[in-house]
Amino acid sequence: MAENRTQPTDVDVVGFLAAVEPERKREDALRLDALFRRVSGFQPVIWRPSLVGYGRYHYVYKSGREGDFLGRLGKHKLGAACLYINKLADVDEEVLVELIDAGLRDLATHWPVEAN
Repeated sequence: MAENRTQPTDVDVVGFLAAVEPERKREDALRLDALFRRVSGFQPVIWRPSLVGYGRYHYVYKSGREGDFLGRLGKHKLGAACLYINKLADVDEEVLVELIDAGLRDLATHWPVEAN
């Protein structure tokens, strides 16, 4: 079985976020960092080489999972396991907080989530 390519790094999160360009994206990144720290309670880690993650868990997925939650969020796109937001101003931050919290609670019913 191949090793998962997504691995934690020693990259400094604060420095990484401070270098995001353009300025609007950097401001959004810093606001999202504060939001995720508050909701998750976890300190972030940079994963392979540019993903900011909060907490970790071991997973084994079963297919067929679906649900409806994002109608109130605002402008976004969904990937297989990702939520894409172009600008933080395009979404309702309180709904995003609800989504993060619901995701963490659901995740904890499947696998133990721990600090990085």
